[in-house]
Amino acid sequence: MSIVEVRGLTKVYGSGETAVTALDHVDLSVEKGEFVAVMGPSGCGKSTLLNLVGGLDKPTSGQVLIDDVDIATMSDSEVTRLRRRHLGFVFQFFNLIPVLTVVENAALPLTLDGMAQAAAKAKAAEWIEKVGLVGKGNSRPDQLSGGQQQRVAVARALVTEPALMLADEPTGNLDTKSADEIAELLKHAADEWGRAVVMVTHDPHIAAHARRIVFMRDGRIVDDVTLDGGDLMTTAREAMEKAGLL
Repeated sequence: MSIVEVRGLTKVYGSGETAVTALDHVDLSVEKGEFVAVMGPSGCGKSTLLNLVGGLDKPTSGQVLIDDVDIATMSDSEVTRLRRRHLGFVFQFFNLIPVLTVVENAALPLTLDGMAQAAAKAKAAEWIEKVGLVGKGNSRPDQLSGGQQQRVAVARALVTEPALMLADEPTGNLDTKSADEIAELLKHAADEWGRAVVMVTHDPHIAAHARRIVFMRDGRIVDDVTLDGGDLMTTAREAMEKAGLL
């Protein structure tokens, strides 16, 4: 069964002559443990797709089903609970709270959901270690490198053990080495921890860490490629050329 199923998803901003179609009847499904990269030029609808899947915006038409439940049928409070308990978000800018420690930042989704602070911190500390930040739990964000801060953001996204992780340009603010490490961490989340991961990226090198790449142009999916071994970077570039994105 798919973790997320998108059917005929359409998003139009504005009306009349000024209307802009950001998404145009998009269909997509993602299974448990899949790592899917979404690529395409600026303005093609990548981030809009992620926002709609994550319940951060509402579609003009079409459906987003999470575990077979259409999120359009949910109340605002139900969507908030869905995001907090079943979805994990990672963004280009880490969005960490400067006055909180690493563990406190990672624990936020749990404490906001009502878990006792001690229990939330204990669980967050486990995830901080899992993402490779042993001994950094009491540090502040400004004491960490960009790559380390993004690892905290990944731990925060994973602390609720969500079925689905959504990552919007998660490596866009990092150097090459750190970017590769974060992409590998997301791959590990899919392969070893069983999360479905959907990542928006403009970088074919980062996309090659995924096992499936969805290509978008003008609000539509124009190709959907599975990377099966071999030189994944070459395969990714060839797929981009075929889709007219290079």
